[in-house]
Amino acid sequence: MIVTESFAPQLNGVAHSVLRTAEHLVARGHSPLVVAPAAQTVRRRRDDGRERGRVRGRDAVYDREAAYGYEVVRVPSVPLPGYPEVRIALPGRQVADAIARHRPHVVHLAGPFVLGAAAAAAAGRAGVPSVAVYQTDLAAYAATYLPVAGAAGARLAWRRLRQIHTAAARTLAPSRASLGALAAHGVPRVHLWPRGVDCERFHPSHRDESVRRRLGRPGEVLVGYVGRLAPEKQVEQLAEVSRIPGVRLVVVGDGPCRVRLEAALPDAVFLGRRTGHELARLYASFDVFAHAGPFETFGQTLQEAMASGLPVVAPAAGGPLDLVDPGHTGFLVPPGAGSGFREAVERLARDEELRAALGRAGRAAVAERSWEAVGDRLIGHYRLVVAGETAGVLRR
Repeated sequence: MIVTESFAPQLNGVAHSVLRTAEHLVARGHSPLVVAPAAQTVRRRRDDGRERGRVRGRDAVYDREAAYGYEVVRVPSVPLPGYPEVRIALPGRQVADAIARHRPHVVHLAGPFVLGAAAAAAAGRAGVPSVAVYQTDLAAYAATYLPVAGAAGARLAWRRLRQIHTAAARTLAPSRASLGALAAHGVPRVHLWPRGVDCERFHPSHRDESVRRRLGRPGEVLVGYVGRLAPEKQVEQLAEVSRIPGVRLVVVGDGPCRVRLEAALPDAVFLGRRTGHELARLYASFDVFAHAGPFETFGQTLQEAMASGLPVVAPAAGGPLDLVDPGHTGFLVPPGAGSGFREAVERLARDEELRAALGRAGRAAVAERSWEAVGDRLIGHYRLVVAGETAGVLRR
């Protein structure tokens, strides 16, 4: 059973990772059940086969959603103030009932905090081992969204995370930086589990000159950003990049900061949310990929850009430290330094051969990171937990 703080139709790293994990489990012959916050309205089938909307009540909704091929339990939720696209679950007995009905061998807690905490407690009472997957730097988010709380908010977030993760049989961290942070804050039994990337969907062959003509003038170097437009992503750090002569910044994504960012980056092209093959074409049609957020526990969009054959520019913090080999697949710059992004992009913009060389190296670096391989590693962690293996911190 996978209990997640975020799930489709939301677009973020947690939701994407859960989708690919559940998909892999089905492919390997397992029977996953996903428990996730509900959207305000869940589509349900009427007796005559047509769909009808159902506004959330206090009970969970059980759906075998055809789009996924496995059962999804939708728990009532409320929108996060100031960011209504994010839903906060209001768990009651739904998780315990789902455990009793599904009888899982292991409970996977994806980015646990609210719903995940309830699941950890319910799993413990039921005698089912759990694996907690650290995916979001909630302490940094607390400081960003609750600035009045400051350092005290970050400490409270870490206290909560430590309680949840200590209750799990093991914690999986996506990067060495995250592994070190968890260990430093007293979280035991931490192991490294990175994320996969679809190197067939994200491929240099999807480069499309018609897309490039729509986005910029002839000869312009296209620098892309893909991700949520939220405060912690610090997209405004790319303002200097957007003003480089001969460079066009293209922003893909949506979120509460879009209006402010459009005003701050008047020379950039904002495309809004894009998915599927359209997103893959955009990646491949860029010349450089830039990501400014310093709080990434992994950095999935960096992997997607590298698979698309792009050199990447990212902060020297968190997950990008594992993904970017400076001077070989891209450049790392000091977090929060807009001038650092400008200097790195300027260097790439004036050297087409360097861009091509770094893009080829980036593609080669992620070529073996398939979701299949990563999913099998996850199943290995499940098996060890089910077998009662809870060895100490793995440092590698």
